Amino acid sequence: MKQMYYKLSEYASKKSITYTTAWNHFNKGIIDGAFKDESGHVLIPIINEINYSNVALYSRVSSNEMKENLIRQEQRLNEYAVRNNYNIIKSVKEIGSGMNDNRPKLNLLLNDDSWSSLIVENKDRLTRFGFNYLKLFLEKQNKRIIVINQTDDNNALMEDLISIIYSFSARMYGLRRKKNKEEIVKFLES
Repeated sequence: MKQMYYKLSEYASKKSITYTTAWNHFNKGIIDGAFKDESGHVLIPIINEINYSNVALYSRVSSNEMKENLIRQEQRLNEYAVRNNYNIIKSVKEIGSGMNDNRPKLNLLLNDDSWSSLIVENKDRLTRFGFNYLKLFLEKQNKRIIVINQTDDNNALMEDLISIIYSFSARMYGLRRKKNKEEIVKFLES
């Protein structure tokens, strides 16, 4: 297949920069693969651009009591995708904790190569912690995350803190119960 090239003016327009800025980038060697042809024109190879229009929708709630919210969340994601002319490849709904790092439906979705953009309503619908790690990981796979509602409110932060305290205390008391059980079994066996 024949390699295609941008002219420097086309490259500048595509990157939303001035021609002079593009020229300066070329002179500094910032533009990968750029070169001058025999007539002195600067050419930039067109790299296969990623089509981010194939999307997957991911909606999640914490408990079965919130099922109605799950349905409304999926509808909002669907409306957003249609309004922005995205091609919906998959739509996944899941009930589970945002702190659980082993959600089956999310795992299947992350292993699916059919989509290039993942649309979520809020960051915490995808994960309570480590959102930026997940975003970086997906970007390395030429995928991206689109978060519809970018607001960070203090209530979500407070819920995260409560979740952490609850998780640690449940673990701690669980370990105590286990230790007590072992002591009771030892006592009964003697």
